[in-house]
Amino acid sequence: MDAAERDLLGQSLRKIMTSTVAGPALDGELAELGWPELLAELPEVAVPLVFGLLGETGTVASVLNDVVLAAAGQEIGGTPSLPYAGGRWLVWARDVEPPAGAGVESTGPTGAFAVLDPALPLRQVDAGEPLTEAALAAGRRALGWWLVGSGRAMLTLAREHALARAQFGKPIASFQAVRHKLAETLVALDGAEATLLLASDDFSSLLAKAAAGQAALTAAKHCQQVLAGIGYTTEHDLHRHIERVLVLDGLLGSTKELTKQIGATLRRDRVAPRYAHLL
Repeated sequence: MDAAERDLLGQSLRKIMTSTVAGPALDGELAELGWPELLAELPEVAVPLVFGLLGETGTVASVLNDVVLAAAGQEIGGTPSLPYAGGRWLVWARDVEPPAGAGVESTGPTGAFAVLDPALPLRQVDAGEPLTEAALAAGRRALGWWLVGSGRAMLTLAREHALARAQFGKPIASFQAVRHKLAETLVALDGAEATLLLASDDFSSLLAKAAAGQAALTAAKHCQQVLAGIGYTTEHDLHRHIERVLVLDGLLGSTKELTKQIGATLRRDRVAPRYAHLL
């Protein structure tokens, strides 16, 4: 797939995601567009595009299930158990309409998982089958692209606010403190994206998920500071992206847990693999 074809696919995906209700309806639209075939034949194109746009548009689809199942050599369409931070297990339910209102309350070990983001159809289960290394790696890369996409959405909101909001007769975008926050966010997101582009094996995928999670959390912190009081209100879209990244960060290992795992692996092996060769 050349650059022009990729751009056309991206435009089609963005149009679908911004015009279709999240959940089963969006799953159906993606399937009709050819998501299963793209995942099977061009995962290196399909996964960054689809998951990055899920983050940027703030919508929800159950495609993480498909990525994990395909990487494990299983037929897509099921709901595998997914490890979550703190030793918990979840399933990403299909055919569930996003609920309205406040967060979902937990109803027990096999009930709804108490999450900040009610649009994510996550359900807690007692335990799950351990995922293969390939499935974990593929899922972590996909989540990494989703987190980076959400981070870029927050950065866009903060940048637009900084350009429109004026104090002392000047846009706050001209203030050094604001510019630094936005610049640090951009650097973190670009760095995470570079790590994702290089991720191919188990360890590099673990690194990429940790980097993406850290970048998204950095974006949430800095963009909230730039938006100040308006960013705390439910009328502004920022809170939806913050809630999203706080939940997605915990799936398949949180940034904190994965960073500890990375350190333990490096101490054990006494070598740091090189994934990028800089000239």
